[in-house]
Amino acid sequence: MASTSLTFSLPQLRPTKHNHSESRRGAPALRLPVRRRVAASVSDRPAAPPAVVASPPGPGPDPKPKLPLRKIPGDYGLPLVGPLKDRQDYFYNQGRDEFFKSRIQKYGSTVYRANLPPGPFISQNPRVVVLLDGKSFPVLFDVTKVEKRDVFTGTYMPSTELTGGYRVLSYLDPSEPAHGKLKKLMFFLLKSRRDHVIPEFHSSFTQLFETLEADLAATGKAGFGDPSDQAAFNFLARALYGVNPADTKLGLDGPKLVGKWVLFQISPLLVLGLPKLVEDLVIHTFRLPPFLVKEDYKRLYDFFNSSSGSVLDEAERMGISREEACHNLLFATCFNSFGGMKIFFPNMIKWIGRAGGKLHNQLAGEIRSAVRDAGGKVTMAAMEQMPLMKSVVYEALRIDPPVPLQYGKAKRDLVIESHDAAYKVKEGEMIFGYQPFATKDPRIFERAEEFVGDRFVGEEGERLLRHVLWSNGPETENSTLGNKQCAGKDFVVLVSRLLVVELFLRYDSFDIEVGTSALGASVTLTSLKKASF
Repeated sequence: MASTSLTFSLPQLRPTKHNHSESRRGAPALRLPVRRRVAASVSDRPAAPPAVVASPPGPGPDPKPKLPLRKIPGDYGLPLVGPLKDRQDYFYNQGRDEFFKSRIQKYGSTVYRANLPPGPFISQNPRVVVLLDGKSFPVLFDVTKVEKRDVFTGTYMPSTELTGGYRVLSYLDPSEPAHGKLKKLMFFLLKSRRDHVIPEFHSSFTQLFETLEADLAATGKAGFGDPSDQAAFNFLARALYGVNPADTKLGLDGPKLVGKWVLFQISPLLVLGLPKLVEDLVIHTFRLPPFLVKEDYKRLYDFFNSSSGSVLDEAERMGISREEACHNLLFATCFNSFGGMKIFFPNMIKWIGRAGGKLHNQLAGEIRSAVRDAGGKVTMAAMEQMPLMKSVVYEALRIDPPVPLQYGKAKRDLVIESHDAAYKVKEGEMIFGYQPFATKDPRIFERAEEFVGDRFVGEEGERLLRHVLWSNGPETENSTLGNKQCAGKDFVVLVSRLLVVELFLRYDSFDIEVGTSALGASVTLTSLKKASF
């Protein structure tokens, strides 16, 4: 929640649509109605407080590599010329995935040197060591080996004018004293509001489904993105702060304001569909001036400042000023949590929709049976009895992670191993990993490029969870005060499961069209088949 999600609400520009309607099999024979009550607790047991982790011991020398030592291939080219050429390839000539794939083929290595955007004149040093396999990538999570200070957005850092003059939690290294305090505050927020998550999700996303049904009835199609954004923002405000934005001065403007604010932070990393020369000059070469979103940010800040009284009181008890705490709560809620839902929910719907009727029927049967057995309640315990549903969420996080880019700066001379060789990285070098390649590593996953809904079902499947890395750490590990794993890791998994549960309690199946947007999938629903059993 507070550390990882580089996702946000931005304009969807000229999506190209492809029809992915699937034939449907008949529903299972069981036809008992599900009379459901929404449980008022995230968990049947009180959540344990997050562990306080002491600073790791000082690192010793790396052991001698077992694999042959190889010089890191690749080069950075001439100053200015090399970074500009690589930027053109990354954004326009090749595109991001082909940029990385072509260099793997060129160098015969998943570890190599390259320049990454934005480069001149926003980033002073675009040079990185690229990691593109599941074995080398996890070094980016080891805070004894890499420093995470000011690398959240990569080789540049947005102006702190966009965050009230503060370096917020996502930009702090665990070695900095403020990191532990601020992350502890995020844990406090999540724990103190845990009883509100499930009922508020049901309320907000029921409104989403009603909107989609009305749009389908009126036009035969329903865009998923904008209604989902509104539902997600409303849910976060209600669940985490007990406030309905529509009843405040903010009204329904939250998603729009967040989108504009985040655009000013990460525009150097995006392709928005503008004319190439204009776009490259305006958003990749120079920073957008923060004063243009100053009033928008103030509206968001005022909303969180007036809605977060008890959390801000706790912040003061921890030694954090109310102002700094509020800017961090805003960032964690809007950039990290809302952003994660903004990009991941359409992606997950895309993959489930493409999987077709067989998976839909299996999910509907499993989910409705478990809820029925729980007395019609949606609870954490009930969801633990849904192994296919849980696997589907993990598989979507694996194949389309909402945090594709990870950075860290080597704290000392390192030896990093891929599957085939070992490489020396010098202290101070920037290390970069492209997560979709690490989590689709064919040396780790069979059918790595395919969406396999039941991939993580059973003991063998559960063992693979250590290779699901979306949260800035393995899925099998926990977020602590001493690491950079997302403070809201379990929260994001929970709300993603809730979306699938709510969807298949209400519908047997659905059809979609999928296009592209600046941030990933643009999903349009073409049918919703209401629950028949």
